Amino acid sequence: MKLAPAGRDELPDLHALIESAYRGDSARAGWSHEADLLDGQRTDLAELGAALDDPAQHLLVFRDHDQIAACVSLIDRGDGLAYLGLLTVDPRRQATGLGRMMLAAAEDHAATDLGATRIEMTVIAQRDELVAWYERRGYARTGERRPFPSSDPRFGEPRRDDLEFVVLAKSFVS
Repeated sequence: MKLAPAGRDELPDLHALIESAYRGDSARAGWSHEADLLDGQRTDLAELGAALDDPAQHLLVFRDHDQIAACVSLIDRGDGLAYLGLLTVDPRRQATGLGRMMLAAAEDHAATDLGATRIEMTVIAQRDELVAWYERRGYARTGERRPFPSSDPRFGEPRRDDLEFVVLAKSFVS
């Protein structure tokens, strides 16, 4: 699978894909969404544009017939650590293996292009099925929990007051 950097001209389409996969009724077409936990936005154009401007961030897309079908963000945290976020697959294409391929391609990019030997991510703790999906792919809970930014509407509007992140990590040889 070939991942490529997102282009600035693609940000509106990329933003639409992300929102459709994480929030609202369109997200319910897939198995992995936050629509029952959060309202509001998942991200915005300003945040996506800032990712393109930051040399430590790699906003990568998979195109199928010139359409963005999936994306992932990698952040080089230094000392061999990469942070993986925003793994997004078009809800209509979830449960087809595309997510597994995206994750494997992102791990390869982190190792090859960032020199990472380990990768971490945060997942909303209440998303048991998603945590289990990552665990089946070799990620392990670190025991660390991080607060959800409930007071910042840029990350969504919680439907419940107990949201928090679990930290998952995986080591690999670059």
